[in-house]
Amino acid sequence: MDDATPVRQWRVPASLPAAKLAGAVLLVALGLLFADGDPVRLALAALVAAGLAGWAVRDLVAPIRLAVDGSGLTVAHGFAGHRRLPWPAVEAITVDRRPRLGLTTEVLEIDAGESLHLFGRYDLGTSPEEVAATLRAARPGTAT
Repeated sequence: MDDATPVRQWRVPASLPAAKLAGAVLLVALGLLFADGDPVRLALAALVAAGLAGWAVRDLVAPIRLAVDGSGLTVAHGFAGHRRLPWPAVEAITVDRRPRLGLTTEVLEIDAGESLHLFGRYDLGTSPEEVAATLRAARPGTAT
């Protein structure tokens, strides 16, 4: 892949922020329903709902979590920022699989020396294994 090759991007599925916002509304509704005049219960429900809504806003403001082109990767960094990683800075691209509660979770790990970037299925909108294979194939100087 050369520098003129189009950028490939992976983003949060559109349904995810909608589900988070619906969950925030549901939490406030449940807080109102079960508060029974207790301001602490209502405040706790509102606080958790605000956190969930903030998480949804991040997905709406910066939906692209990972992008690749001939010169390197662009990864999500911080709340809604991005960091550029040129190919020489990328030391390893791996997929970590762990069984938990009868399910296997996969996480894409991009090791850039002093920083480690982790992406799950819901960050990428597809399987981390597929993304890792695409990234390895896009990396200059690697055999496919």
